[in-house]
Amino acid sequence: MNYETSIQPSEAAPFEVSLTQDAHSPGPDGRRRAVAAILALIVMVLGAVWYFTQGSPTGAKADAAKGAQAQTVSVIQPGRVTVQGTIETSGTLAARREMPVGAAGDGGRVVRVLVDAGDWVRAGQVLAVVDRAVQAQQIAGQAANIEVQRANARLAQSNLDRAVKLVEKGFISKADIDRLTATRDAEVAQVRVATATLEQIRASTARLDIVAPAAGLVLSRGVEPGQIVGPGSGVLFRIARDGELEMQARLGESDLARLSVGVPAEVLPVGTAQSYTGQIWQLAPTIDAQTREGMARIALAYSPALRPGGFASAKISSGSVLAPVLPESAILSDRNGSFVFVVVAKNKVERRAVKLGEVTAQGIVVSQGLSGDERVVMRAGGFLNAGDSVRPVLVKQASAASPQGS
Repeated sequence: MNYETSIQPSEAAPFEVSLTQDAHSPGPDGRRRAVAAILALIVMVLGAVWYFTQGSPTGAKADAAKGAQAQTVSVIQPGRVTVQGTIETSGTLAARREMPVGAAGDGGRVVRVLVDAGDWVRAGQVLAVVDRAVQAQQIAGQAANIEVQRANARLAQSNLDRAVKLVEKGFISKADIDRLTATRDAEVAQVRVATATLEQIRASTARLDIVAPAAGLVLSRGVEPGQIVGPGSGVLFRIARDGELEMQARLGESDLARLSVGVPAEVLPVGTAQSYTGQIWQLAPTIDAQTREGMARIALAYSPALRPGGFASAKISSGSVLAPVLPESAILSDRNGSFVFVVVAKNKVERRAVKLGEVTAQGIVVSQGLSGDERVVMRAGGFLNAGDSVRPVLVKQASAASPQGS
């Protein structure tokens, strides 16, 4: 009920005059009228205070009615669907088996470099030629030494043959025969030693040339003609064996545990629009203690667009799972983790903790916490509390992925 108090101008002036006069009048009637006016003023103030603190009776009834009305929310029953798991990651391209090639022999001055980066080579092919003028003279000298030793061996054999003929006539003793036989054997052995020395020099000279240890693609060249090389010169060429390449993808522990050797992957190098199909050929047996990551090595066939050292992204198939899928709007999170609101008996909402899985085009996979038969609040979860009463409106799963009002 609304109260309205008005004072007519015609009545205000006499009241004020009377009050003023009564205040100066010592009579009892004047005092009574002053007390009555003060009490009326107090009553009006108390009435105004009550009105503004308690509200009008009509507003109180409207608030009570509004509180009693349950909130309408959209809900879905996600069920369980088969979802093809995919892990997205990134990494660098590299040779699957990179072979560093250096100087194997004593070294020397490089005369010619026969290949360049990007060339294909076969096993044993000469990559660079080192000057061998000194070694050529050593080979010639040792070959001559062999001829000397062979001549000595022939002479020793002739002496032995003559002695054997004379021993029958009694001119040579048995001891002389033994001495000549030993001399002949020593000279023959010297021939073998000289021959072995010559082969050693030739092998050492052959090692001066820098050759490919296996067939493959030359990735880098680090030597030029005129350069002095030796065992301490480091890597002169890098070769990808058989041209095989790979992507070295770094993954977290949980993702790495879901993969196995042979799993297919699609690799997209940076700067290209074409993806390349590969498969995991090796999973790291250890995890980095600092980053908590391991490496999955994806084998790739050779392509000019795949350059070792480049950056690439990959989508790795992690198998299929059967689980509920919810739209992103249905999932909430706080310091205790991810959760959803589920409508239970008597249309009250209940908080349910969930564990999330893959993010797909259809929604987010719920790996733990739901069976799929529950009625899950799609939106407005941020305005609800556990135990609130709601009016659920079921929404079809096909339209659940798109944002909808409650």
